Amino acid sequence: MGKIKILAFVLACIFLVSCQGVRKEEEKTSLRIGISLYRGDDTFINNIRSILEDKAKEYELEKGIKVTLDIQDAKGSQNTQNTQVERFISLDCDVLCINLVDRMDASVIIDQAMTAGVPVIFFNRQPVEEDMNRWDKLYYVGVDAKETAILQGQMVVDLYEESPETVDLNGDGVVRYVMLEGETSHQDSLIRTEWSVKALKDGGVPIEKITGGIANWERSQASALMEQWLTAYPDTIELVISNNDDMALGAIDAMERAQVTGVNVIGIDGTTPGLEALENGKLLGTVSANKELYASAIVELAASCALGQALPEEYPLTDGNYYWTPQEILIHEIKENP
Repeated sequence: MGKIKILAFVLACIFLVSCQGVRKEEEKTSLRIGISLYRGDDTFINNIRSILEDKAKEYELEKGIKVTLDIQDAKGSQNTQNTQVERFISLDCDVLCINLVDRMDASVIIDQAMTAGVPVIFFNRQPVEEDMNRWDKLYYVGVDAKETAILQGQMVVDLYEESPETVDLNGDGVVRYVMLEGETSHQDSLIRTEWSVKALKDGGVPIEKITGGIANWERSQASALMEQWLTAYPDTIELVISNNDDMALGAIDAMERAQVTGVNVIGIDGTTPGLEALENGKLLGTVSANKELYASAIVELAASCALGQALPEEYPLTDGNYYWTPQEILIHEIKENP
């Protein structure tokens, strides 16, 4: 009888050890993250991509889990991006991070992800609410566009309150501006355009719009528009409000060619070229998201989803799906007008 008990005990121990071995084998030691960018040549997205790669390496070192980033450029084609997502899933990516080409057309990607059970972190280009509500494994990382626009307007309000002549360049009591807008279908472009102007008005800056145009976030398109405006409205433009830094830099390019000086230009994004222009005084100000937190949130959320872990508390979600990255005003000190 004693021998039977001993045998049973030994068998039980063997069973427990084998179960622990299975559990250890099942623990994930690597993650594969599929990342699709709407356009790899977009300056802001390129900045985020670089920091994503750095954050993935940091995660590897900290957690001891190998992270493979499969980064693809959709080159502005939603069909291409849909195909990329299909490929990610076929390669058994654990999670998808998608910078949508068309924010109104996320359904195909969501359908594929739901069918495969692969979580999705959207970033920068926000899907419509109806799409985000389709599944509890959909998340969005970005900035609050309304907050961005209000901060952009506020930088001019603060300057005007402190020293009106730095904004109202000819001293006639009205600040005349032009507006450079991003894509018509991008939610941030629409909101930035509306709320930056509203912030100026609410802040008591007497403004008058001269003209505006859509430059699709691109420096070259903005430069061409600004060149036309400088010809059509000579010695009239006092302020250029741009939906992003690249278009602001395009306006500056046009002014340099025309040898126009003194016009204030404000942007959004805090891109590397934008910060260089800010440093040398060509750009008056920009609104910058904390890109380190932005990229960290994407990597940490993606890893937590892939590993089936609780979402990190350092990145609190609004409405259970949205992480809004903190932003700040960056402004160059105004020099006296020539």
